[in-house]
Amino acid sequence: MYEFTIIVPVYNEEENLERVEKELLAYIKIATKTTSILFVNDGSKDNSQKLIEEICDKNEAFHFIAFKENRGLSAAIKAGFDAVESPLVGYIDSDLQTAPEDFNLLLEHSAAYDLVTGVRADRKDKFVKNMSSKIANGIRRAFTNDGMDDTGCPLKVIKTEYAKRIPMFKGLHRFLPAMILLQNGTVLQVPVKHFPRMAGTAKFGLWNRLLGPLMDCFAYLWMKKKYINYEIKSKG
Repeated sequence: MYEFTIIVPVYNEEENLERVEKELLAYIKIATKTTSILFVNDGSKDNSQKLIEEICDKNEAFHFIAFKENRGLSAAIKAGFDAVESPLVGYIDSDLQTAPEDFNLLLEHSAAYDLVTGVRADRKDKFVKNMSSKIANGIRRAFTNDGMDDTGCPLKVIKTEYAKRIPMFKGLHRFLPAMILLQNGTVLQVPVKHFPRMAGTAKFGLWNRLLGPLMDCFAYLWMKKKYINYEIKSKG
């Protein structure tokens, strides 16, 4: 039984997958929790699925889910949450602009907090991407009051029982800490390393990073008003 599952959403990342395999295999050897990898192929149109299947055939700890068609990052993360059985679930982007070994920094706090998220220190993105992300994060904080500086950081560890209760909608991957807080959970942010994209192309433009998140904030406010939160005291 694995203690920790890392979800890796994939959309047209054939140029990165060999490196993803290599780095995640290296991480599994040093991980502080017994770790498995779950690829979620979000309807890739390139050679990603073939490469994913080859990786999973070679490595016992690697598994995959393949969507019939592209449904977006939030859907891929939600499908991963629904599928995992380990007590802890993590998430990392397949572009590997964050380092898998930094999961150990987050796992140090996983007993005390229900979600631990990375904060990208010294970001290596282009100016427009950095500025749009900063503005989007400021807008999101004003709406959610979640206190998070960088919810777009693709490095997170969540207690699976909380992750499975998150009601997903498009764009909600930016609101994961806020959705844990709605469950009266606890969150913590930890600085992690950040690197330039080595291969492939970014899947988010100015609309996705700035205007889209503004619209998502209104969806979050509606959900917050309607959210049902409960705990089971006993069963008979």
